[in-house]
Amino acid sequence: MSLDVYREIREAMQSGESRVLATVSSTRGSTPRKAGASMLLRPDGTFSGTIGGGCGEAEVWQEAMETMRDGKPRVVVVDLTEPVEGEDKICGGVMHVFVERVSAGG
Repeated sequence: MSLDVYREIREAMQSGESRVLATVSSTRGSTPRKAGASMLLRPDGTFSGTIGGGCGEAEVWQEAMETMRDGKPRVVVVDLTEPVEGEDKICGGVMHVFVERVSAGG
């Protein structure tokens, strides 16, 4: 996780704002990022960092916005083993992404 992400979490907590942290907790096979990769989402849906981009990141973003709303942590399984169209789809693994809200209130 980058220092910028830590800095933003600290600043958000000091101001009482919520953020959602999505962290790749484990991978199997070929994935765009490995365990430890993270992205930090803001209430408006913007984010910093990446867990790999594309459809998998979009799926995690949707679940992260749910966590922003309900505060419930979740694990998102991103399955990149399904055949997809396009030559840029070279991954073939599975990522488990832990999603949690971080805020001054817990």
